Amino acid sequence: MCEAGVETILLSDERQVVEHPLAVDFDQLIEIDPPWEARGVEQIEETHLAQCFMQAIDALQSARQPMLMWCHLAGLGTVWDAPLEFRRAYWEEGDPEPPTSAEVPDRLLAEDYDPDELLGIAQSYAGQVSLLDGCLDAFLQFLDGSPIGRNTVVVLSSPRGFPLGEHRRIGPCDDALYAELVHVPLIVRLPGGVGAAGRSQALVEPADLLPTLLECCGVEERPALPTGGSLLGIVREDVAALRDRLGIVGSDPDRALRTPAWHLHTAATSELYAKPDDRWEVNDVASRCHDIVESLRVALVQYEQRLRAGESTADLPPLAEVLLSGLQ
Repeated sequence: MCEAGVETILLSDERQVVEHPLAVDFDQLIEIDPPWEARGVEQIEETHLAQCFMQAIDALQSARQPMLMWCHLAGLGTVWDAPLEFRRAYWEEGDPEPPTSAEVPDRLLAEDYDPDELLGIAQSYAGQVSLLDGCLDAFLQFLDGSPIGRNTVVVLSSPRGFPLGEHRRIGPCDDALYAELVHVPLIVRLPGGVGAAGRSQALVEPADLLPTLLECCGVEERPALPTGGSLLGIVREDVAALRDRLGIVGSDPDRALRTPAWHLHTAATSELYAKPDDRWEVNDVASRCHDIVESLRVALVQYEQRLRAGESTADLPPLAEVLLSGLQ
């Protein structure tokens, strides 16, 4: 980036990010103090998320152009401090009162858990997401009304999802590789509204962000990566997909493989879910699709071997049609 004349800024409220060895490669480091206690507030401007976005806007206004600003925020994982009316907006008559705690829940539910407990957590989460939506709206309005916005690419994503009771997990918990953890949002806003109405089912991953941003900044020399490719072709609808599979390596023995038609989750046992129909992965069909499970397990082993060797996963043996299109 430096050789291309692009100023780089890292803005974060995550201490692990700020203190990471690679953080020193940014031209400017903006550290935001995390909330010292989890407590709700009465005004949007007092929330931790709002303060983060205000600092991001201030940094954009003073930055030298051209620039790349990487904002890594703890977001929904740090504190749920949205004003109580945000969570009450999802309350209905007859429901228990929503919880007032700003603590982020993180636990495994008992098999006989109380549904009202989960309802309150979901209402609190929904209120915090509404706060995030409002902050994003203000941020985009700033870009729309600023000269900076005319030439700025905005990429919004998340390193992880937040389980809300699916498979009895609340929060990070044990990092089980189900869709609620690994299927995360990705929004790309290009100048001039290019691809603004597009929506893609392509399989993408965090490693795609680096080549995407390098292409946006006009950097032609790009590092060779085992995985990862620019997403601009998908956003512009020039290509439909970059890959036919994604392997996900978690804590031993947790592994997963995603294709357009299936999600294989292997830990103590193997679970198989049909995609995209089974969005919440409630119907495990592994016991009825032994051949598919075995084929996906082989493909997952090949994928992980390539990753561990630092070799490209782009030229792996092609998958059988049933692994791409599902059962007819």
